[in-house]
Order: sequence, then structure tokens, then C-alpha cells
Amino acid sequence: MSDRILANRLHHTAYVTKDLEATRAFYEDVLGFPLMATYCEKDELFGKERTYCHCFFELADGSALAFFQFADPEDQAEFGPEMPSSPFIHVALHVEKAGQDEIEKRIRDAGITEPQTYTLEHGYCRSVYVTDPNGMILEFTHDDPRAEPLDAERRANAHGDLARWLAGNHENNNPFRAAEAA
Repeated sequence: MSDRILANRLHHTAYVTKDLEATRAFYEDVLGFPLMATYCEKDELFGKERTYCHCFFELADGSALAFFQFADPEDQAEFGPEMPSSPFIHVALHVEKAGQDEIEKRIRDAGITEPQTYTLEHGYCRSVYVTDPNGMILEFTHDDPRAEPLDAERRANAHGDLARWLAGNHENNNPFRAAEAA
């Protein structure tokens, strides 16, 4: 295996929405992610001609969160399953401290409250979670500067830590939470 990572960055991640306008209002008006492209298309896809709209909301690095909505209710039903409700299935986005503060303010100003939003202190980062109009959970995470010196150690031990855990040794290795676990 090559040491070179071939993927440069996330281009986009795509989801299906039942309401592109509610999705647009949330991502653009509340979170401030500009609508960077809208493709209105008709294609032969999976054995049938399908008409859909595909919108891209831009992140600072040029990547995007994208959403499809289908014109035909049957296509919408086929490709638009409900978002999973598990908090472990989410999109996590890195933000600076000031960006996280601004996101929290925008969420409050939009009147979004628990359980649609909550905060977790992971120790190595602080995360603000919010649920979009589609039921998708977004995490806005700011890394704790004290965690940066641990990055090299985490990379060096990643395979060994995984092997240890899979073998049944579930000992905590988060130094920010080690005192909590004791």
C-alpha cells in the first residue's frame, strides 16, 4: 500500500431531501453555507428516466453538502429513505472556536432547541450537534488545542489501539476522559 493519500479532500456528500426549500433555508439562511450550485437534471438512472434537482451548499474548503429532490413521488420514495435517527450516524464538520460560537448563535436565533441541538465535551474536542429539516444530524467540532500534541501518538498507535480493542481490551485511551472513567 502506498503512503500517499490519493483523495485530496471531500468533494461533496449527498443526501435525499423531501423539501429542498426547507433544506436551502436551513443550510443557507441559518448555517450560512452558500448555495453554490443547482443542477436540474433528467437522466436515465437505474433503468428509468428520472427528473431531479441537485443542490450543493459550500463549505470553506470548497467541498459541499448536497441534496437531491425528485420530481416523481415514486422516485422520491425509492431513493429518499428516512434519515437514521441514531446520534452515531452524522456528518461532522471542523470549525474554529469563533465559527462554533457563531453556529451556536445562529441555531439559537433560529429558535432551534433541544432535542434538535445539544453540546458534548469529548475532551479532545467540543462538539455542537444540530438536526437539519431532513432529520440528519450535523456536528460542528472544535479541536481542543491541548489535543494537538497527541496527534502524532494517535497516528502511531492507531492500528495497535484498534487491534487491542477488537481483542477485548476496552481500556480508555482518551487522556481527557481517563480521570472520568476511573
